[in-house]
Amino acid sequence: MKQIQAIYDEEGKLKNLSSEERLKQREVVIKPLVDALFLYLKQNEPRIQAKGKMREAFNYALNQEKYLKVFLTDGDVPMDNNASERAIRGFTVGRKNWQMIDTINGANASAVIYSIAETAKANNLKPYEYFEHLLSEIPKHMDDHDLKFMEDLLPWSPALPDRIRKNK
Repeated sequence: MKQIQAIYDEEGKLKNLSSEERLKQREVVIKPLVDALFLYLKQNEPRIQAKGKMREAFNYALNQEKYLKVFLTDGDVPMDNNASERAIRGFTVGRKNWQMIDTINGANASAVIYSIAETAKANNLKPYEYFEHLLSEIPKHMDDHDLKFMEDLLPWSPALPDRIRKNK
């Protein structure tokens, strides 16, 4: 646990760096810590009991080593998926309320709506106002064969009105 905490502590120091500089620092500072952690796991794996939580943790880490190290190859890749977990927490907490979504089409529609909402949040938009904007603008173009107007509706478009942007 101390080794993992040390990795997180060092990664936390890099959050304000550019992707390129973060990658360089990860190579110099964090990669040796990660390599030491996996060396420890490999050396101590035979001593772990055949069953139990510790065995599960060792097996998971060793089986996923390649994927757990991906963040060391790209300065834009986060060290963990905590941001993703937080983003879907509202969805998973509310899922019991959505038992009426009992068809494939209902599930697909729900996934599309959640994807739009979470993408809006990730782009510092107010989700309700963003949906309101989409639902008022898209009908204006129902007869259009050219879908170029959609570019102005994307959550990162500078053409979006300021009223749907969160104040920073």
